[in-house]
Amino acid sequence: MVRLQATGPDMGKDGERGQGTGRRKRTDMGRSEWSRNAADKRARTEATQESSKRRRLNGEGDSIPIYATKFSKEEIEAEGRKPKKKVAVMIGYSGSGYKGMQINNDEKTIEGDLFKALVAAGAISKANADDPKKSSLVRCARTDRGVHAAGNVISLKMIIEDPDIVQKINHELPPQIRVWGFEQASGSFSAYQLCDSRIYEYLIPTYCFLPPHPESFISKELVKLAEEAGDLTGFGKRQQEVSGFWKNLEERHVKPFLHGLDPELSSSVRKALYDPEPKILDPELEGEPLGMHVATEPDDGIRPAAAETTVEVLEKGKDDDRRLGHLDTSPTQRPAAIDSSNAAVSKQDSGICFDEQDSSVAQTPQGNEQRPPLPALEEALKKLKSIIVSAKKKYRIDPTRLARVQSVLNHYVGTHNFHNYTVAKLPRDPSAKRVIKSFNVAPDPVLINNTEWLSLKVHGQSFMMHQIRKMVTMAALVVRCGCPEERMEESYGEEKLTVPKAPSLGLLLERPVFDTYNKNLVKEGANAKGEVGFERFKAEVEEFKQREIYERIFREEERDDTFHSFFGAMDGMRWRDLLYLSSVGIPALKKEIPKGVNEDVSTEGARAVTLEEDSEGADQQDG
Repeated sequence: MVRLQATGPDMGKDGERGQGTGRRKRTDMGRSEWSRNAADKRARTEATQESSKRRRLNGEGDSIPIYATKFSKEEIEAEGRKPKKKVAVMIGYSGSGYKGMQINNDEKTIEGDLFKALVAAGAISKANADDPKKSSLVRCARTDRGVHAAGNVISLKMIIEDPDIVQKINHELPPQIRVWGFEQASGSFSAYQLCDSRIYEYLIPTYCFLPPHPESFISKELVKLAEEAGDLTGFGKRQQEVSGFWKNLEERHVKPFLHGLDPELSSSVRKALYDPEPKILDPELEGEPLGMHVATEPDDGIRPAAAETTVEVLEKGKDDDRRLGHLDTSPTQRPAAIDSSNAAVSKQDSGICFDEQDSSVAQTPQGNEQRPPLPALEEALKKLKSIIVSAKKKYRIDPTRLARVQSVLNHYVGTHNFHNYTVAKLPRDPSAKRVIKSFNVAPDPVLINNTEWLSLKVHGQSFMMHQIRKMVTMAALVVRCGCPEERMEESYGEEKLTVPKAPSLGLLLERPVFDTYNKNLVKEGANAKGEVGFERFKAEVEEFKQREIYERIFREEERDDTFHSFFGAMDGMRWRDLLYLSSVGIPALKKEIPKGVNEDVSTEGARAVTLEEDSEGADQQDG
């Protein structure tokens, strides 16, 4: 039999496809041959890492990572070898100013600063000071940029012969990162693999559960769709306890302010305030996912701590006019320790649609009227915005609405498909199924700097990227939009829904749980090991949580109005992606889009809002 050899521009000299190399490409192999020649990906990765490390040590290529400390050969030899033990280290931190927990070669992270402190304190040898993997460092839960942790656990091989090693490590750390202590663990202990579950807390102001402004696009659409679905009565009942809020604010605050202005300026301010067309307040964020970059921390350091605040538990039985959706007209309650300058309102606010970057004379939507010069309009809008923000912060949640928040959170409990609460997960991806053990709101709100806050606590086995923050957003949207609660169950279906992620500011990891590991410990004899937990550090953890986490959250919200900006951004957008929250439900997303709706969002920006392919770091990807 004569074998005919094919020839052509894509054929090698031996008749094989390729670039004339004569090598058989994997794409041309049959299934059996391909499986027999499967590449060793782990070996390839290790070889690449080893090559990169060798270049760094030889002074070639990129510099060493910012967390690494380079010692000379003589210094390493002089230190000698010291015994190391596998330990579980209990830590806490405030995430402000850091690019998350997980170590990064080029970014400031919690783990990076902790690793440097361990080296400086002598807990990690100089020979291992350039690579955390040499010490088998593993984190229990990694947190996103700006997310805090009152309790987290890392495991590693550590030098523990110095009885003062914890104090020495803390001496090398900034005040917003603390090591509570450590326990010697079994040689196979992994803080990630042996963690049973995690408990997170999210702090959110109660004004986030107020309905959107009646003049906003989403509010008008919700009413129209409720009427279309024959649900106006039910919609009204779900918003009954807050039905008078915006009218009250208009009469008491907005109208008196506008009456004091020149008539032409007053008209322009009202148009700018209620103009549904969104403006990009930060030109660098154009086309970015909605709410992804609200009030982020600067990259170049950690803000200094401010004066302490006083936590006042909201008294039960306040006057009905304070709890039935009305404004709190009592004198402002502000601790004396807080400087009055902290009450200044941030310039950024998407709830008031004004482009501060534009210095030209703007036209009204009709295009035939000229607004006053921007300086006067800008000043008036800033003052009115400050009035509205202050009024919203005086809102006190009604017990009926608080009960509805808990009722909505109850829908998360159990095993569900959370593909709509993370990124890059398909509906049928098995890894999107997660177990939520509990999700509760504290029955008593707390009053901080005249703003009322709620504490939401969620206990789950593990959480995907951004899952908790998206869960908080969905619960808040269902309540504030008067949405039927069955939408929560529908969000676990195969339909793709847009769920923006709430600000990272309010999220903190309370503690991981190691009950199974602790139950199986050998607690007596030569091989005795201590339990992994935070009970014996309770006093220190609570003091740290109050000083470095809670007060930082309250202080930054007071300064930046982060939550107001986040929800104001959604209310100010003319887009239909959230109309599944209406009485019509998910079918509302498939209705014909009227001209002008969603046109203010670029194609790329709209896709980003829907998919939220954000790359700022993993928010509990493994936590």
